[in-house]
Amino acid sequence: MELWDAYDRELNKLGGVTLVRGEEVPDGMYHLVSEVIVKHTYGEFLLMQRAPTKHFGGMWEATAGGSALCGESPLDCARRELLEETGLSGEFTRIGTAVHDGHRSIYAEFLCITDRDKNSVQLQPGETAAYKWVGFEKLKSMEAELASVRCLHSYYEYGESNGNNQI
Repeated sequence: MELWDAYDRELNKLGGVTLVRGEEVPDGMYHLVSEVIVKHTYGEFLLMQRAPTKHFGGMWEATAGGSALCGESPLDCARRELLEETGLSGEFTRIGTAVHDGHRSIYAEFLCITDRDKNSVQLQPGETAAYKWVGFEKLKSMEAELASVRCLHSYYEYGESNGNNQI
């Protein structure tokens, strides 16, 4: 059984409330999800293909991520999820937060800059089927083919606010 902390819409933890994966999240409460875009120090971005058995199976996505476990901070969750799904680590920067009322989720969005060997990506069985590294222009051109683009848009906004879309 996977347990989550409960949060309000502003990402304040609601003390004494534990949510259970698979059970409905009560009105006015949210669970935390961390998403990570991975950029190599050489400039390419990591794309992962979703396993065929997953929702949006076979589609590519520009993020790794998942739900935060009880007691996990957004950054701790991002680091764990990236390591589980890719075997990679690096330097993390928070680039955005998004609320999804329909799923009662709050997404903490991160950029991870890594210098790890690009061939050392380790796919997580049942989650990812393949990976590839692409340049910024290719990433932008593939946007319509990606399973989710919310975090990618936060990355663009983060780059614009720092004077550089490609960071």
